[in-house]
Amino acid sequence: MLANEPGAYGHIGTIGKEVHKPSTFRHELLDFIADQLPMWRDRLDRPKADAETVLTSQLCAHLNSASRHSPGWDILQFRVEEADEERKGRKIDLVPSPSGTAICIEGRRYTDFDILMPIECKRFPIPPGKDRDEREYVISQHSSTGGIQRFKAGDHGAAHPIGAMIGYIQEQTTGFWDARVATWIGDLNGTQDGWSLNDLLQPERQDSALRLAVFRSAHERKRPLADIELRHLWLEMN
Repeated sequence: MLANEPGAYGHIGTIGKEVHKPSTFRHELLDFIADQLPMWRDRLDRPKADAETVLTSQLCAHLNSASRHSPGWDILQFRVEEADEERKGRKIDLVPSPSGTAICIEGRRYTDFDILMPIECKRFPIPPGKDRDEREYVISQHSSTGGIQRFKAGDHGAAHPIGAMIGYIQEQTTGFWDARVATWIGDLNGTQDGWSLNDLLQPERQDSALRLAVFRSAHERKRPLADIELRHLWLEMN
């Protein structure tokens, strides 16, 4: 048997190497995902789909392939429908994790069992339904399924300082939905506990040729939760 051979050593339960990344690593990761979004959308071999879960599964497959063939990003893997670390009954749409290595960021060590960042995915517009709310990217009156709402309440990403949201724009334009989201948040200001104009999205980057836009937002959360920063990656699919 191999275990009885001289010079044979077993390595059980270990990761091969460890890398240290600066605090800006999460922002660089989001830039990588943003750059990949138009390439994923425009792939000729991508099956046509409208459903959010199918789109996110397709995107996950593309990101795994892209990271594997991109120098510096081959230390990552992407997974869908992962349980939140703090709220085990909650599922996060998309998560990046280390692959084949441990990644250290600001003194915290992440392995392949850990989530580097929670990512929520939403369609524009939200499909109609008895328990659906057109404002679901922001909040839902029927449940706690609102995208930003989940992050603010700590239902998603309670253990994280940075999260992200991907918006699949299937009708209208980025400008149209930017105005709608601003209106929904503005209407919550002063009428819904915990919401203010500080929750508004701020433009970060827009590429009309690629039909890609990136926004940022910052959200106060109830103590003992720390505040959270979100990046919003919007892709026009139509």
